[in-house]
Amino acid sequence: MSDISTQSADFTDSERAAARLELDRLWARGTAFLGTEFAILGGAMSWVSERNLVAAISNAGGFGVIACGAMTPELLEAEISGTQALTKKPFGVNLITMHPQLDELVQVCLRAGVGHIVLAGGIPPASAIRIAKDGGAKVVAFAPALVLAKRLIRMGVDALVIEGAEAGGHVGPVSLTVLAQEILPHVTDVPVFVAGGIARGDAIVGFLEQGAAGAQIGTRFAAAEESIAHPKFKAAFVRANARDAMTSVQLDPRFPVIPVRGLVNEGSRNFLAHQADVVRRVQAGELEKDAAQLEIEHFWAGALRRAVIEGDVENGSVMAGQSVGMVKTVQPVREIIGELVEQAVTALAHRSSRRGN
Repeated sequence: MSDISTQSADFTDSERAAARLELDRLWARGTAFLGTEFAILGGAMSWVSERNLVAAISNAGGFGVIACGAMTPELLEAEISGTQALTKKPFGVNLITMHPQLDELVQVCLRAGVGHIVLAGGIPPASAIRIAKDGGAKVVAFAPALVLAKRLIRMGVDALVIEGAEAGGHVGPVSLTVLAQEILPHVTDVPVFVAGGIARGDAIVGFLEQGAAGAQIGTRFAAAEESIAHPKFKAAFVRANARDAMTSVQLDPRFPVIPVRGLVNEGSRNFLAHQADVVRRVQAGELEKDAAQLEIEHFWAGALRRAVIEGDVENGSVMAGQSVGMVKTVQPVREIIGELVEQAVTALAHRSSRRGN
């Protein structure tokens, strides 16, 4: 079977134009909400989603999102300003709900004129939602289940992202295919964007037809030409297969490990050995339980930066989604988005062709 993305020559210009109009119709709610040409968001990835990548995504017609992470208000203000110097298109800022200065960070976004604030990492406080909305920003939050989606809507969020376990970084236990079936038919009050394992435009079309407003993509953009990630980090993505992106393993239920999906390497193997050693020391009475939990949690401290910035892809944390197997080369962002749109249009043209036969 030939690749659907190579079959564009099978259709006339008018057939392709009709398919493009259909794509525009399918994600019209998403593009209107984001203020963009395409309803494609960049996933907020610490150390990766900074001004260069964010601006490149927005300039190419998508919607870039700054990953604030642990930034101070001063650092975030500088990052927003740096992004605005590179693009006049809309972009958003992702804030972690557990940040001790969350309300201050929201105010930084509002003062800078950021129109969309994404609250991630847990159920956002009502105060942060209220401050953002009172300041004129639209609020986006993550919904890992239908009951939470409905709760977030009651709290006043303007849009939702449902992210499946296929995604990279910190993930939940449920796949996007299941979340989409659980949530999309029942949430129509606000736009819902899908995320996790998405690397092709024809896949986006499938979710749009289920009711999604657009898609969030991280892994493909992490390896983009404009990403500041180290060349070794990007090369690891190009080499990897889907099965290489595994969630971190918890060795003992007494010592919880937050699941993080990344490429298996020496670091992830050492993490297992580290957990085993900590458990042994607890059982031998050499270590208290609270201290043991901290030792496990601190193992990966600084590991993402080591991988992304320093290029230590053997001992660092190489966070990647299962779609990493579809990253075949380092490409400019505009080319990535162009491919996604081309694949989506071709898929819709094929469906129209089949209906006509």
